[in-house]
Amino acid sequence: MNNIYLNYAATTPMDEKVIDVITEEMKNDFGNASTPDFTGRKAKATLQKSRKIISNRINAQEKEIIFTSGGSESNNTAIISTAEARSKYGKHIISTQIEHESVLKPLEYLESQGFEVTYLKPNRQGQITADQVENALRDDTILVSVMMVNNETGVVMPIKEIGEVVKNHQAVFHTDAVQALGMLNIDVKELNVDLLSTSAHKIYGPKFLGTLYINDELILPSFIRGGDQETKRRAGTENIPGIAGFAEAIERLEDSQTLVKKYQGYKNMIVETLSQNNIDYDVNGLIDSPTHVLNIWLKGIQRDILITRLDMVGVAVSGGSACTAGSLEPSHVLKAMFDNEDRINESIRISFGKMTTEDELQIFVDKLVDIVKELSKEN
Repeated sequence: MNNIYLNYAATTPMDEKVIDVITEEMKNDFGNASTPDFTGRKAKATLQKSRKIISNRINAQEKEIIFTSGGSESNNTAIISTAEARSKYGKHIISTQIEHESVLKPLEYLESQGFEVTYLKPNRQGQITADQVENALRDDTILVSVMMVNNETGVVMPIKEIGEVVKNHQAVFHTDAVQALGMLNIDVKELNVDLLSTSAHKIYGPKFLGTLYINDELILPSFIRGGDQETKRRAGTENIPGIAGFAEAIERLEDSQTLVKKYQGYKNMIVETLSQNNIDYDVNGLIDSPTHVLNIWLKGIQRDILITRLDMVGVAVSGGSACTAGSLEPSHVLKAMFDNEDRINESIRISFGKMTTEDELQIFVDKLVDIVKELSKEN
């Protein structure tokens, strides 16, 4: 039996066309985009073309896109650079309890440096509201950071509404859109965001590339210091093959409405099969959230044992964020949503991608039912 991969929220396999583009660039485009010779000019042309493709995807200006090593660098840059640059206006930051670790850890660092962070608590559906942000805003608030799509539940946050709240305040508005790119239509102007992070490896691109959108009106110091690359906003020789691969991945993204419809069908298939087999479960979050993630509580079934059993029959799912999945610590996202230790330790994340088929899903859910029944008998 072929293995069944259902952990696309952790990472996606590279599209074959993306691999082809990267390979060709590595073979034929070795120049440094900062040099004036013919190799540098060729590399710079590729850089400019790629930047245009990526900026168009989110309705940004080309000069507002800087290339980074991935989502974690983009988030760290957005948060720490903003705090340091705007500390003279205040030291208060608003974020949420359900952010990715690459947001939470920089915030912890800033707290150690004298900044104050208000962490908004989600409701039982895993959502943060614009009213919560508005009520938390203070005269000394300098940064609001709220993710667009939660990486563990797939729940979409009301970024546009939050943007309306923040746009007339001095605070800078950042959103981690790593799980949103390719699933949602993103328009930075319509959303009123000042900073937006993305990562290529979530959309069938390379693992070593990300972007940070920086509103042209916002002046931030370079997080990585050195040369004058990326208009002095991110030092280091640009990774032209990776950047070209990211642009190719962007161009090959499927229509988001088609994906949402397909993935909703997958979610419905899973929960309907569980119900038909009298499996005791509940959905963590919103089953109709327009994303590729389904988080479910399988009552009485230990997460780690279930994931291991599924892996033994060739199925890959997750217990939560890939960045903390190797830890014995329970999901901080589910802890923020529920005061129920059993629920937190008995939930798994299933996430789909463009290679996922309906036949695969049926095989998976049948195996899931069999394993859950076996474990229930053992308990």
